[in-house]
Amino acid sequence: MTITPSATPGPTRRIAEFAADLDYLQLPATVQTALQGFLLDYLRVASVGERMEWSDWARIYAQQTAAPGNAPVLFASAPVDPVSAAFMNTVYAGSLDADDVHVGAMLHPGCIVFSAALAIGQAQRLPGHRVLAAVAAGYEAMIRIALAIQPSHFKRGFQSTSTCGVFGAAVAASALLSNGADRATRIGESIGLGASFCGGLTQFYHSGSTVKRIHAAQAASSGVRAAMLVNSGFSGPIDILEGKDGFARAYADAVDFDRLSDGLGRDFRLLEVAIKPHACSARVQSAIEAASMVCRDHGIAPDRIRRVRLGIPTVIQGRLTSNRPGDLQAAQMSAPFSVALALHQQAGPAAALNVDDFEAGLANQAVMALTARVNCVVDPEVERTSTSESVSARVTVMLDDGNELSTFVLAPKGSASRPFSMADHEARARAELGRRYSGAKLDGLMSMLSDFSEVNDVTAMAAWLDHSAR
Repeated sequence: MTITPSATPGPTRRIAEFAADLDYLQLPATVQTALQGFLLDYLRVASVGERMEWSDWARIYAQQTAAPGNAPVLFASAPVDPVSAAFMNTVYAGSLDADDVHVGAMLHPGCIVFSAALAIGQAQRLPGHRVLAAVAAGYEAMIRIALAIQPSHFKRGFQSTSTCGVFGAAVAASALLSNGADRATRIGESIGLGASFCGGLTQFYHSGSTVKRIHAAQAASSGVRAAMLVNSGFSGPIDILEGKDGFARAYADAVDFDRLSDGLGRDFRLLEVAIKPHACSARVQSAIEAASMVCRDHGIAPDRIRRVRLGIPTVIQGRLTSNRPGDLQAAQMSAPFSVALALHQQAGPAAALNVDDFEAGLANQAVMALTARVNCVVDPEVERTSTSESVSARVTVMLDDGNELSTFVLAPKGSASRPFSMADHEARARAELGRRYSGAKLDGLMSMLSDFSEVNDVTAMAAWLDHSAR
């Protein structure tokens, strides 16, 4: 392994000191605004996820394992212990492939970090500004640690949401549990202890299964557990990231700790996080938009399409290019299926493809037949223009009359270069949460969320979300 030399103190300590010193009121306005949008999107996605079949499985599991406590589960009235609350809420928010994403780090931070911070923040009845500061610290830790070990971490078969997510959760939780002069040390020890809980493999890309639905949840609950163990007296190695037998050496073939430390506390990598329009892999969002644009611009009937050529970057070849997805998870991870579904839906680039659309598409013979006719090829321009913030795509449709129509999308809607506005976030959240609440209840909830940093006790959110109090 090649380790790029880094400055003293070591990377683990630097992350811990950054998290310990972070003050929400000192954050740049752009970061504060981003956190507000992330919170709205977190609840929007969690509201959808709570209705999924696998969330029922998680509730069955929690009935056997969760203890009574002071940490609320979203949309429920009975609080549980913080570890179980983090697990359940991340199942809701992180199992759909609709949650926020950092493309370069190859992970989904929001579902994990918000769930961890809310579990501790609500159990401790902390103010909103402290919770949001911990969330910002968790985002930065999770993203920067992953950037330091990618892409070899991914190439070795690890899913960084599940591995590095433990660090994001541990930092957020420990930042809320720890006070006093040894705060940075406790956060560092939580990172060190949490590293022993890191896990999550990507064999599901090849073999299917539903394990990815709980990858983020195991990371969130493990990070909270690590912080609580340190708060109870245990400790972890304060040099776990860089140590001789530490995380980087065990989980990657190469590491560049400059990517972790450069600009830490000044340049916030969370501003590179993308919000997904569609419930599928971040690396196929541009392809869906390109397919939708072809439909909008040319009015193509799906039965006129003979072949589709999808220009992709090398990074998704093999893992996201199956023409025969066998289940819902595989369909959400298939660029050919996603493009075929967009072409079949004829909904235009402003429409979102949700989990229900993907499930219905699997049962639609026309969609599956079109999926089989999508040929993925590495496109030099797509390769060159794809970045750590977004993946571009080119869709070329060959018609029954021999004509070819092609569209190129540099970056999808929701990416850092084409972000959703706050009005977009509010409208998307209101549309989904409006399925649960109406009238004054919904207005009050949205008002509380817009002023979340000023809330004196974040259990106020649980009161608004409690179904029994509608």
